[in-house]
Amino acid sequence: LKAGRLFSNDLQLLVFFNSITMMKKKLSLITLLALSVQGLFAQGLLSHLNDTTNKRSLFERVTNIEKKNNLFNLKLHMQATFNGAFTDGTFKQAAFKMNQLRLEARGDINDWLSYRWRQRLNSSNTPHALDNLPSSIDYAMLSVRLTDKLVTSIGKQAAAYGGFEYDLDPIEIYQYSDMIDYMSNFLTGLNASYNITPDQQLNLQILNSRNSSFDSTYGITEDAEGNIPDLKSGKMPLVYTLNWNGNFNNVFKTRWSASVMNEAKSHNMYYYAVGNELNLGKWNAFVDFMYSKEDIDRKGIITNIVGRPGGHNAFDAGYLSVVAKCNYRFLPKWNAFVKGMYETASVTKASEGIEKGNYSTSWGYLAGIEFYPMETNLHFFVTYVGRSYDFTSRAKVLGQENYSTNRVSVGFIWQMPVF
Repeated sequence: LKAGRLFSNDLQLLVFFNSITMMKKKLSLITLLALSVQGLFAQGLLSHLNDTTNKRSLFERVTNIEKKNNLFNLKLHMQATFNGAFTDGTFKQAAFKMNQLRLEARGDINDWLSYRWRQRLNSSNTPHALDNLPSSIDYAMLSVRLTDKLVTSIGKQAAAYGGFEYDLDPIEIYQYSDMIDYMSNFLTGLNASYNITPDQQLNLQILNSRNSSFDSTYGITEDAEGNIPDLKSGKMPLVYTLNWNGNFNNVFKTRWSASVMNEAKSHNMYYYAVGNELNLGKWNAFVDFMYSKEDIDRKGIITNIVGRPGGHNAFDAGYLSVVAKCNYRFLPKWNAFVKGMYETASVTKASEGIEKGNYSTSWGYLAGIEFYPMETNLHFFVTYVGRSYDFTSRAKVLGQENYSTNRVSVGFIWQMPVF
């Protein structure tokens, strides 16, 4: 019996060691396979990054099937960064952030009908009351070519405001000016585009002046004594825009516009934008001039300064913005840029408890360097963004204090061609 127990124990030890040996072999095999797959993936990634001539979509690369038409194109817009943020020179936070993540589909159904849809994947999907569309949707429109020169677009779209900063794809922007940052840029309606010549275009656009209801857009509008003014939504809350896009031998370009927006009954907003761009080989520069006169403070900046409770309840606000940017493509794959912003927020007409005049002046200063490894617009960047806000004495009496913010960002931008 004792010998039997010893034999049984020896047999269990033998099985145990054999199991360990088999596990080692399996782990070695798994490790070898993992390293092989990792090596193959790394080789594929490097091959993809070094491919500067192949502009095919990911679908075409995977299936090796060439697209024969332009019916459907799918892109993923991405801007991701690692940010170090400072306020008044004091370090606040460092973190990774996906600033932009948008999916876009567009295509031509035939020679006279096309479509465009673009949606922000990291934004709210709750529909608004007026247009029944969420803020996450930028575009949901059809375009109809009526003649060789005249095209109409129907649905949600970008307002045809002028300026080159406004005209850029949002993923290309490291920091918007306050003027554009606080605007409602995507609205629902109709645009008629007429090409006077191949280089000169006029746009006449009529859109909803807001996405949601009047109360949701402007909130409670009380005066200094707590009385609610007799404000009612107009029966046609629309914005009308005339836009001119000019191109002079690809050297000088224009993006000019004039808009009038119905904010409420007998209350309007008037917005003007004049954008000019100069292209000289490796050098590219633009200057945008923008001015907004608002019977009701649509942007809310003046409202925040005067400190009234409720919604956008300041009146007769005026905003001026000047934005300038210069790019220098010093090597085929390298670009350096500087950008400056100057903006003011004012009250254009005195009202009960609010003095007429300028309340704040802000500056923005940006610089960075970009690397484009492929012919597509994929690029990696390092940028510095600085903002400073100076308040006048009339704003400081209301409790405002000067402050500045700074940010250093490292990241990438890519319109990934999915299909």
